[in-house]
Amino acid sequence: MEIAFITIFPEMFPGPLEFGVIGRALSRGDARVEVIDLRDFAEGRQRQIDDYPFGGGGGMVMTAPPAAAAIQHARGDGGHVIFMTPQGPRLTHADCQRLAGRARLVILCGRYEGLDERVRRSMVDEEFSVGDFVVTGGEVPGMLLAEAVLRLRPGVVGNESGVRTDSFATGLLEHPQFSRPREFSGLGVPEVLLSGDHAAIAAWKRCESLRRTLLRRPELLAEASLTPGERSWLASQHPLEWRRAGLPEPE
Repeated sequence: MEIAFITIFPEMFPGPLEFGVIGRALSRGDARVEVIDLRDFAEGRQRQIDDYPFGGGGGMVMTAPPAAAAIQHARGDGGHVIFMTPQGPRLTHADCQRLAGRARLVILCGRYEGLDERVRRSMVDEEFSVGDFVVTGGEVPGMLLAEAVLRLRPGVVGNESGVRTDSFATGLLEHPQFSRPREFSGLGVPEVLLSGDHAAIAAWKRCESLRRTLLRRPELLAEASLTPGERSWLASQHPLEWRRAGLPEPE
């Protein structure tokens, strides 16, 4: 998979992408990151890529000519163009799964007050934000998207079963995790995890995943695939939280 970043700060890359499993995947050639300096596509001695907005207002706007030229160069044959902007829909695990099937992504890192609307409408395939907040540029959000997508590619993460059970991969939050030592600061480990009973362990993990999702991200349960028995159990365990989440009463 290839991911091209269009940015005015190429020195920020590869940044955190060169560490851990993503860095090893890049070293092996399982994935490739390309960094494109937007200013290379600007005209004039100043290589200006921004200007004042028509109609007034604070801040500057990324102008159309250099952005369009950079996208055209980076897109190549079939590249999927993504613009990182707080105005985009919030990136989800389902989005990352879909994007992981692409051969080439082009991530345009927004700056200033945004991008000339004509380029957004004609050359950008998708827009994403990473949350309902604003940062100074799209570089860090773009790296977040890249890491979330790359780790879903086959062979990038050594233990692929872990990827399949991550939070959101099943529509639920992941169950609590424990490791050595068996006791820490007077706190132990749930006995079932030490029992060797694989069926009981799997049942515990599922129940705790359901419980954690209800208590922390109840909106996810509306789309999650739960059996009638699981719904009844969860509603009986946490009736107040179940009603507060607006979930239908189990039959």
